[in-house]
Amino acid sequence: MKNGVAILNDPFLNKGTAFTPKEREKLGLTGLLPPRVQTLSEQAKQAYQQYQSKTSDLEKRLFLMTIFNTNRVLFYQLFSQHLVEFMPIVYDPTIAENIEQYSELFVQPQGAAFLSIDQPKSIKTTLKQAAAGRQIKLIVVTDAEGILGIGDWGTNGVDIAVGKLMVYTAAAGIDPSTVLPVVLDVGTNNQQLLKDPLYLGNRHQRIQGQQYQQFVDQFVQAATDLFPELYLHWEDFGRNNAANILNRYQTKMTTFNDDIQGTGIIVLAGILGGLQISGEKFTDQIYLSFGAGTAGAGITKRIFAEMVEQGMSPEEARKHFYLVDKQGLLFADDPTLTPEQKPFARQRNEFSDPDALTNLEAVVKAVHPTILVGTSTQPGTFTEAVVKEMAAHTERPMIFPLSNPTKLAEAKAEDLIKWTSGRALVATGVPAADVHYHGVTYQIGQANNALVYPGLGLGTLAAHAKLLNDVMISAAAHSLGGIVDSAQPGAAVLPPVSKLAAFSQTVAQAVVKSAVKQGLNQQPIHDVKAAVEAMKWQPEYK
Repeated sequence: MKNGVAILNDPFLNKGTAFTPKEREKLGLTGLLPPRVQTLSEQAKQAYQQYQSKTSDLEKRLFLMTIFNTNRVLFYQLFSQHLVEFMPIVYDPTIAENIEQYSELFVQPQGAAFLSIDQPKSIKTTLKQAAAGRQIKLIVVTDAEGILGIGDWGTNGVDIAVGKLMVYTAAAGIDPSTVLPVVLDVGTNNQQLLKDPLYLGNRHQRIQGQQYQQFVDQFVQAATDLFPELYLHWEDFGRNNAANILNRYQTKMTTFNDDIQGTGIIVLAGILGGLQISGEKFTDQIYLSFGAGTAGAGITKRIFAEMVEQGMSPEEARKHFYLVDKQGLLFADDPTLTPEQKPFARQRNEFSDPDALTNLEAVVKAVHPTILVGTSTQPGTFTEAVVKEMAAHTERPMIFPLSNPTKLAEAKAEDLIKWTSGRALVATGVPAADVHYHGVTYQIGQANNALVYPGLGLGTLAAHAKLLNDVMISAAAHSLGGIVDSAQPGAAVLPPVSKLAAFSQTVAQAVVKSAVKQGLNQQPIHDVKAAVEAMKWQPEYK
């Protein structure tokens, strides 16, 4: 049993000034803390006042990380009280700035496991030491090749795993003592990092191919051996590896890739919400993805699967999809297509002048999409000309500029509303303020994966599910897509982040119901709501 300074240095046990006189005497803390005893509420109020004194978002995040490293209960009490305010600080977009400066700002490893491809024999030992006797149920792992819209950041990318797990706990109540952030350091191709004398990761080019896959396999084997109830979340892997890894493991264990599946779920939920407002049919939509990397192709696959589930044949459904990447519209004769792009590539003979379809505006003119989703990280590419061309052929154009951080977004919400005379149904990848236009207040839905993945994980864990499959994922999307006030002028296509905790429970219950219906639960579940509630952790001192 820990006592004294060891307890104060353990963020899972430390209460700081909330230790009572009896606890201080029993645990060897007498005289190690100021004499006044505070409640958790008092501590949170005091900490928030300090937070407000910080002058930049990065300073605010670093302050919150100090609390996280010291006292998990206090951190999550603060986070739950100020969820909307803290989300863009703790996670996207401020986390991008933190990742770019991670090595320079490094103070504390924040409980992460750093696995190096140069030391594969230490994987299991490292995971065991990082867990420190805790029963790990959720790992977020990254190799940081495709961080947000900023690319390859090597070991610096560990912060994305830390931040993602914070949202799991704040949004869905996942017990923070059961989670573990992991980074797979396989090197980096980021020359800025390799030349930086302060960079803390492996100083060599990214290792790929068989050695890379063997390293990933060794990690998965070690993690599942040590943690038999594990839910494994893959985050920000590069386009050459992300889908391959998911396909390799998704039929063997409960695993999830947020870039491929999570973004697809939230976009599907946004489309379902938009269709509740417009009154149109899902199977009548023409879908155009601008950006056909991991996220773009993953979203397209999810929307395609929904069309098939709604009764269309796969052959007919494919006719409704167009992918545009840096070379323009993707055609089937392109030898550079990835396996994820190939099902949606078009034939040149479908068009009178296929060689002209090399940019977004030309493609929009040719195919008249009703839904335009951007994952390109090319700022400002949803131009006024593109948007007006789209709006000329559909009454309620759905336009989702999802690239983040803010500086990489394809368009601003206020421009989309203005250019379409208020007809556009908009969701953005980062928080956007309400738009006031001609007497109507337009609420802008945030296509934030945090609306989905925390509840999805909570539901999968609560169900003790053998697998996480597409049926469960579809159930999660539909549970969110149904929460739209279609009668309200300017209504958002997605529910607000302010109600994230409540919606995470909604998603979790839908996932458990689906798992039980399919017989994927490994333990009997008689009351779905009670099963979800039993998994939920609350920030309170024991």
